[in-house]
Amino acid sequence: MYDVIVTESVKVMTTYNIELKDDILRLSFGEPAQNDQIVKDAAAKLEQMAQSGELAGGQLLKINGPVSIPVAFVLAHKLAHIYGAIGFFDPKLGNYVISITHNPAYKLGDLID
Repeated sequence: MYDVIVTESVKVMTTYNIELKDDILRLSFGEPAQNDQIVKDAAAKLEQMAQSGELAGGQLLKINGPVSIPVAFVLAHKLAHIYGAIGFFDPKLGNYVISITHNPAYKLGDLID
């Protein structure tokens, strides 16, 4: 008689992807959905990342990727409390634009690489 190990793979569907990579918060849309669900998924992911210590705060956070306006508000609310400054990538400028700052080293509207 053989012991058979059965594993079940469960794919968790998410409407919004958030990943911290190389000190940049990278964003992308996932499964198609409306903003009422996307904001919940984005907030849940940010909370999970904060609880795990992945989003520990710091002097500066750069954000890159597509975002809807409602999700931008969720990101701003959650992240402005733990980072001194937040820069969002503007592809037309090819730089990050400081959009939120409590850090005297960064002024609102500063462009950074």
